[in-house]
Amino acid sequence: MIIVDTALEKRESSNNPVRVAIFGAGYMGRGIARQFLKPLTGMRLVAVGNRTLSQAVRAYTDCGVDDVTTCNTVSDLENAIAAGRPAVTDDAALLCEAGPIDVILEATGEVDFAAGVALKAFDNGKHVVFMNAEVDATIGPILKTYADRAGVVMTNTDGDEPGVAMNLFRFVKTIGYNPVCAGNIKGMIDHYRTPETQRAFAEKYNQKPIMITSFADGTKLSMETTVLANATGFGVATRGMHGHKCEKVNDLLEIFTADMFDDGGLVEYTIGAAPHTGAFVIGYNEDPVNQQYMNYFKMGDGPLYCFYTPYHLPHLQIVTTVARAALFHDPTVTPLGRPHCDVMTLAKRPLKAGEVLDGIGGFHTYGAIENAETAMRGRYLPMGASVGCRVKHDLSIDHPITYADVEMPAERLLDRLRREQDQRFFPELLGEAETAAE
Repeated sequence: MIIVDTALEKRESSNNPVRVAIFGAGYMGRGIARQFLKPLTGMRLVAVGNRTLSQAVRAYTDCGVDDVTTCNTVSDLENAIAAGRPAVTDDAALLCEAGPIDVILEATGEVDFAAGVALKAFDNGKHVVFMNAEVDATIGPILKTYADRAGVVMTNTDGDEPGVAMNLFRFVKTIGYNPVCAGNIKGMIDHYRTPETQRAFAEKYNQKPIMITSFADGTKLSMETTVLANATGFGVATRGMHGHKCEKVNDLLEIFTADMFDDGGLVEYTIGAAPHTGAFVIGYNEDPVNQQYMNYFKMGDGPLYCFYTPYHLPHLQIVTTVARAALFHDPTVTPLGRPHCDVMTLAKRPLKAGEVLDGIGGFHTYGAIENAETAMRGRYLPMGASVGCRVKHDLSIDHPITYADVEMPAERLLDRLRREQDQRFFPELLGEAETAAE
């Protein structure tokens, strides 16, 4: 959105910048902090939070800012912001409750914790930007209802593939084409990768092995495409998607035919296609004169056309998401309402009765996208709720795990919200699924 830059310039010239706080100072959170500390025109980073306080401090010191103020109360934080002092805290509630903060960036990558931060932020009239596909894919639709009631924006971010694809989706619609497919451009997927196989790569890039594992085993891909599906109304053609292998992303036009989308739009991904990163949208337009123009401009014969962005830069592109939320009340990518897709849990290896699942990016399971109604009818365990569940009986590799296969941990906020989401959007399927599971 090019209009963002002039709007931010006005905020800067009027000495009224958008005030931003980050909770979650891991690899990506620190990268975001670095961008905001430049500082950016019309925006200011006023606080960084992390449950391990030293990481919040590091977000500043890595950028050469050594004089930070540790805040233990809301008044501490508000005073620090008023004085222009960089603030850190280990309490997310302070960021949510402090008056002079407009937008909370939630970047922990955890579901239950992030849900609590979001609800507290909504209660205090703050917009929430998720750098967290995990929470959005699991309980994003119900969280969106809370944001709507509070009159604030809840959005995932540009720079992550769902946001990049959603920008393309909106562009394609705006120019009069019908988006019929959207998704990620991936290099590889291996469902059986573990934190041990990914350790060396993670250490090379100063990241956590579990995070890198979630990228490699396809869980994060399924989370991201679920976020995109729930924002576009798209579904999947098959569990886990096809993952078409091709040399260039434009080669998708040799794989797809228009009749493949007769039942509705689809989310998908490519494997090994140049430019090897970013996101794509397939648009449909059958006008014969328009097809002549598009052929002249090297877009192919039609009626399907491939639009793509050859990069995704989360720590940079999040800037426009923050501005759009704060200045225009415009979410980059947010659920439409009823979920269209979900991420179910599958066994990464044979599991024994009594094992406690280690969740996203672990040794035990991987996630796969499925149409939401199918997931509901099968009572499949959402991947975002899998951590801490105890296996009731032996399960084979690739077994799709259901609620009946596990004992849930003591009820968490995410469980309550997920139940509320299912009851709100699938009341007709919930009873049917529970009966089938008995």
